[in-house]
Amino acid sequence: MTGPSRPPASVTVRRARIGDLAALVAMEQAAFTVDHLSRRSFRRFLLSPSSTFLVAEESGALAGYALVLYPPRSKLARLYSIALAPHIGRRGVGPRLLAAAEEAAKRHRRRAMRLEVHEHNTRAIARYEKSGYRLFGRHREYYDDHGDGLRFEKPLDAVPRSTVTEPNKGAHPRVNRL
Repeated sequence: MTGPSRPPASVTVRRARIGDLAALVAMEQAAFTVDHLSRRSFRRFLLSPSSTFLVAEESGALAGYALVLYPPRSKLARLYSIALAPHIGRRGVGPRLLAAAEEAAKRHRRRAMRLEVHEHNTRAIARYEKSGYRLFGRHREYYDDHGDGLRFEKPLDAVPRSTVTEPNKGAHPRVNRL
């Protein structure tokens, strides 16, 4: 039996807040074995006008996050990091966060979303491919463990839909986990 394709009704996606900082740092440590974002980096991204920082909540607890960057003078968005809390399992939260990140990029008038993922992260690679991302390149020895980073891109359609419960207000390689 496979897990549900949609997250439980109690999961909401919203813009991250400074009050989420401690939970974000804890999730980062639990989700990744290398290339951790620091508390300082999280704080900077939370306050940056050139990023969208989303969190998924379930019953008041953080279930995951997605961080999208908007390089200046570019029509591309970059999914810089996405992570799920270890307790979340295969309940559809990752795809929901990914879709919300894409919608945020559309609202910023970006024509495509790009990301890098560790070559051995087969679960995330399968999720990205299922979500319409296509492999277009490779960074050799991109990660601290000398693993290659696979580069994926997805064109974004022009009309955004709202998937975030709050309106959105306006580096380093990551290992994406979905």
